[in-house]
Amino acid sequence: MQERLADLQARREAAYSAGPPHAVERQHARGKMTARERVDYLLDDGSFEELDMFARARSADLATKPYTDGVITGFGTVDGRKVCVFSQDFTVFGGALGEVYAEKIQKVMDLAAKVGVPMVGLNDGGGARIQEGVVSLAMYGEIFLRNVRASGVVPQISVILGPCAGGAVYSPAMTDFIFMVRETSHMAITGPDVVKSVTGEDVTLEELGGAMTHATKSGVAAYVSADEKACLDDVRYLLSFLPANNLEPPPYFATGDDPARRVPEVIDLMPASANQAYDMKKVVAAVVDDGEFFEYFQHWAMNIVCGFARIDGHPVGIVGNQPQVLAGSLDIDSSEKGARFVRTCDAFNIPLVTFVDVPGFLPGTDQEYGGIIRHGAKLLYAYCEATVPRVQIVTRKAYGGAYVVMNSRSIGCDLAFAWPSAEFAVMAGQGAVEILYKRELADADDPVKRKAELVEEYTDKYVNPWEAAERGYVDDVIDPADTRLILARSLDLLRSKREELPKRKHGNVPL
Repeated sequence: MQERLADLQARREAAYSAGPPHAVERQHARGKMTARERVDYLLDDGSFEELDMFARARSADLATKPYTDGVITGFGTVDGRKVCVFSQDFTVFGGALGEVYAEKIQKVMDLAAKVGVPMVGLNDGGGARIQEGVVSLAMYGEIFLRNVRASGVVPQISVILGPCAGGAVYSPAMTDFIFMVRETSHMAITGPDVVKSVTGEDVTLEELGGAMTHATKSGVAAYVSADEKACLDDVRYLLSFLPANNLEPPPYFATGDDPARRVPEVIDLMPASANQAYDMKKVVAAVVDDGEFFEYFQHWAMNIVCGFARIDGHPVGIVGNQPQVLAGSLDIDSSEKGARFVRTCDAFNIPLVTFVDVPGFLPGTDQEYGGIIRHGAKLLYAYCEATVPRVQIVTRKAYGGAYVVMNSRSIGCDLAFAWPSAEFAVMAGQGAVEILYKRELADADDPVKRKAELVEEYTDKYVNPWEAAERGYVDDVIDPADTRLILARSLDLLRSKREELPKRKHGNVPL
């Protein structure tokens, strides 16, 4: 037995050092950790149980066949909660995916779905393994299929820590969250050389598929970090808001922040004029536990704010218009961002709190030609199908169809509240008067003065929360300082909410 134990230990040592020393040195020189170092940093100390350590490639075309075949797989815990993980090893075959490599990933994905725990993928690979040809391509398809079948069942998190190119990008694209690191993470369908040869464009890899490109332009990367450790810290933090699977409630954590705490500071945030901007993030920070707000897509579609927080220790998904960007209007990108976030929260039983200050949909030919009707409908659809507890707070503008889309009572919101500063109207006074009193203004001796008078009359009569309150479209007009208390009470009531959608294969989202 001792000889066999020694043989086992020798084989383990070979697996632990599957990548040659010079490859490990290059990895560190680029500011990157190895696959094992990443797993050790992400998971709780001593919790990792590795699977398929002794797996090797079957292809006869490979000169060497190191243990692990270039990917580390297994399970462990994050803050004591179980997760499954795979970590691609760039020091072995450049992290390229072959048959055995893919089978290891598929196996741990199946395990995560079967036992109902989050799946975290640490990506750092060169795409399909050329020596294994079509087998590698078929193996990607098997992974994609599992991504889709696990979607909405267990949280799937993709962490891009190096190259991710070609077909390899589509597995992360179908997961719930994508993390990237500045300067070292890259995602692209084709590289700069191909782009140059086909389109004539000169572009660097960083410009084409770097972290900030995908965080600001493409809407691919939800989170961007300065380095790998910060990135993995953020992954751990995100997991603290998510349940293990779609059948569990999100994890409660006693923050010690009094749910009855008043927030008078939000009153001072509101400007005197409705045409002046304020920072909706400050409103959110004042209301949630300890001011902690983990923003989603912080750098993209910034006219809508989305993210995770806690109220009375329970996770919530926050959605709010941002008056500081495009006056908080909804456009193509913000509609997609909001819809994606709402559907993610709904899939994983996270209640939704929506702060409304929306002047309408952004006008213009770019928006119309780009399909704002179709894209705006995504956000509307997402709210309409959401069955989690839903609470709306109207802080200021609630104009036109955009108000309806922002989780209004008429599309299924459970409880709706408004501040006294709320403005419910089809449109703002200027536009309304120009339509309603067009002839009168044309005949007036002083059209400018008369228009100002009519705008004031219209605003006093219609641009307020009172008719909405009279008709029950909002459940109460509240003191803004009581917003946190009312949210805590409302969410506590709604925690036992049960609602089922009609039985069907699936709805037809306006993609």
